[in-house]
Amino acid sequence: LAGGIILGVALWLRHDSQTTNILYLQLGDKQAPNTFYVGIYILIAVGAVMMFVGFLGCYGAIQESQCLLGTFFTCLVILFACEVAAGIWGFVNKDQIAKDVKQFYDQAFQQALMAESETNNGKAVVKTFHETLNCCGPDNVIGAITPLWRKDLCSGDSLLENFIEASNCHKKIDELFSGKLYLIGIAAIVVAVIMIFEMILSMVLCCGIRNSSVY
Repeated sequence: LAGGIILGVALWLRHDSQTTNILYLQLGDKQAPNTFYVGIYILIAVGAVMMFVGFLGCYGAIQESQCLLGTFFTCLVILFACEVAAGIWGFVNKDQIAKDVKQFYDQAFQQALMAESETNNGKAVVKTFHETLNCCGPDNVIGAITPLWRKDLCSGDSLLENFIEASNCHKKIDELFSGKLYLIGIAAIVVAVIMIFEMILSMVLCCGIRNSSVY
């Protein structure tokens, strides 16, 4: 059940409309940075393997098989080690993920400002960011003092409305990925706690079966 819940949360994060709209964008030949999906794929793999390993442990407990329970414990140790490694990787790269997406947005924004023909898709990329995140412009001097592009690239009835109400996209990108990474972190902690209890209980049961077989 825990594996199924983790798998469901991971699939929901993977197919969330906001992240998919942004991370599937392509600026010319350059693809939007999708490092964020590495953590999602790890969660998907852990959830799927947990479902299989859970069945293995349940069947081993019913059959009172030391071999199956030992295999169950070994698989849990490997999964736990992988999750700790993934958690360390995520903690180290949590700021870099949003930074890469912001750099991609800034490049698209600069191209949208300088575009003189429709062959450049920077304008389309920027519009997708603005509509998906309900934001307008980068967090820099150009975005603050140059409202002329807002009518063309931002949604809204007036320039004044865009300028006052819409948040800058750097802030929105930080909020989006910090929220998603927060959910991934909670899911990882829940899985780790469940795994620790599973390892303890499987060893207790395995030792109990071994002791009872002596008599």
